[in-house]
Amino acid sequence: MATPQQWDRGLAIAYVSAVDRMRVGEHIGPVPHRQARDGLPLKPGAKDNYLGVLRAFFADLQEWGWISIRFDPRRALATPPSVRAQIGPAPRVIADDTWAKLLWAGLHLEAADLTTVGGFGGVAPRTLLYPLALVRALAITWLFAGLRSNEVLRLRVGCVRYQEQDLTIPESGQTLPGKAVCLLDVPVNKTGTAFTKPVDPFVGEAIAAWERMRPEQPALLDHKTGELVHFLFCYRTRRAAATALNELLIPALCAKAGISTEDVRGKITSHRARSTIGSQLFSARQPMSLFELQAWLGHRSPRTTQHYVAFSPTRLAKAYAEAGYLDRSLRAVEVLVGQDTAKEAATGGAWRHYDPGHGLCGYEFPERCAHRMACERCDFFAPQGVGPRATP
Repeated sequence: MATPQQWDRGLAIAYVSAVDRMRVGEHIGPVPHRQARDGLPLKPGAKDNYLGVLRAFFADLQEWGWISIRFDPRRALATPPSVRAQIGPAPRVIADDTWAKLLWAGLHLEAADLTTVGGFGGVAPRTLLYPLALVRALAITWLFAGLRSNEVLRLRVGCVRYQEQDLTIPESGQTLPGKAVCLLDVPVNKTGTAFTKPVDPFVGEAIAAWERMRPEQPALLDHKTGELVHFLFCYRTRRAAATALNELLIPALCAKAGISTEDVRGKITSHRARSTIGSQLFSARQPMSLFELQAWLGHRSPRTTQHYVAFSPTRLAKAYAEAGYLDRSLRAVEVLVGQDTAKEAATGGAWRHYDPGHGLCGYEFPERCAHRMACERCDFFAPQGVGPRATP
C-alpha cells in the first residue's frame, strides 16, 4: 500500500490486529533509555494512542476530500474493548517510605550534595552549577507544590504572596489565621489559564531566600504566552534547563537519601510527585474533596483528577471496617432466617416460607408455581395453623 487511498476496511482491521501484537522497538531506531523494554508488548495506552492517531489521520483526509470514503475510521480503527478495559486511572504514586526520604533530602540539601550528580536515562554524571539557594527553592517547590515540571520552571519572580490578615470562611464560619498558608501564582499551563493555589509557608520561605540572592537577570520570552517575563529559576541569563528536575535534581535527592532512582513502578520522575501529593491530600485525616483537589491541581475536569489519585490501603481498610459488613450480615441472618428455621433447614425441611394469605408456601420460586393457587394439591403448602412440611 503506497497511498492512503488504497486503504479499505479489511486493511484497517488488519492494522488494529497488528498494533495489538506490536512490541516495543519494532518500528523505531535504537533509543538508549528504552532499550531495556525492547521486545516487550506495548502498553494498552500506547496501543490506543497508535490507533487514535491513525483514526484522526484518515478522518481528516476524508473530511478534506483528499481521498474517497471507503470505510469509517471511527469504527474500523476503533480500539478493541479488551484493550480499552485495561486503560484507567493508575497513578504511579511513590511509596510513603521513599517519599519521606526524598522530603528529608530536600529539606537538608547541602552544597556538598551538588558537586556531582548521577546521570538519568543514560546521561553521564555531571556537575550541578546552580547556586545552593536556587536548588533548595527548586527542590522544595517540587516536593510541596504539586506542580508540573513546566510550571515549576516557568514560575516568575514575585509568584509568592502571603495573606496578612485573618480570614473568615463564609461556608463554615471558621477563621483562617494570617500567614497560615502562602499563595503561589501558577502560570498558564497546558490545560488552563493561570491560577493561584495555597501552599505551605515553607515553600514561600525557600523561594524568598532565593529571590534575595538572585542576581539581576534580563526578561526572557515565555514561549507559552509570548510575554517577556522574569523567570524565578533563572541564572546567568538563562532559565533552568527543562531537564533540570529529572536529570539533575532528582538524582541528587536520591543520592542524598540513599535510595535508587527507580522503584517497582519505574523511574522516579518529576510528574510522579504530583500524583503522590494529590493522593496524600485525598487520603489525609481530613481529606480534600475531589473537587477541591481538582482546583488545587489546576485541572479542568474531575475525571482528570481521578488519574492522579490513588486510595491508600489504610483508608480502604478503615472504610471497610466502619461499614461493618460482617456484623450487618450476621444480624440479617438472625432476623430474617431465625434460629427455628435454621434448625429446620439443617434437618432437611423448608428454610424459607411465603404467605399467600391462606397458608404457608415452602416453594423457593412461587412466581413459577404450576399449580396456580391450587395449593392444597402441592407438597410445599401448609394450611394455616399447621407447621410447614418438609420438602420432598
